[in-house]
Amino acid sequence: MANPNTSATAALPKEVTVAKAAELRDGGAFILDVRQPEEWNAGHIPDATLIPLDQLPSRVNEVPKDQTVVVVCRSGNRSAAGRDILLEAGFKSVTSMGGGMNSWAAKGLPMVTGP
Repeated sequence: MANPNTSATAALPKEVTVAKAAELRDGGAFILDVRQPEEWNAGHIPDATLIPLDQLPSRVNEVPKDQTVVVVCRSGNRSAAGRDILLEAGFKSVTSMGGGMNSWAAKGLPMVTGP
């Protein structure tokens, strides 16, 4: 029997901690950053994908449905809205990262700058 925690159809809590988000990323989760480009350029998670929240409803087809998705923003508010957009679009394995990039940076986790 497959491990239900690794399946893209596994139920996730609506929000995960930064540590859990890093664990999911390391396990192959798709990291979706919903901030604005200037925020992204100031520092983002390596290998994340930027789709600003206001563009997400028209760009959900760019997000893989066969991977776990972790939505991130600056502090956690926009990522919750992004998560809900994806859930309403039929995504099954999606969560938001509580505390956002502010908490990610405070924990000293990897970040890259620039476009």
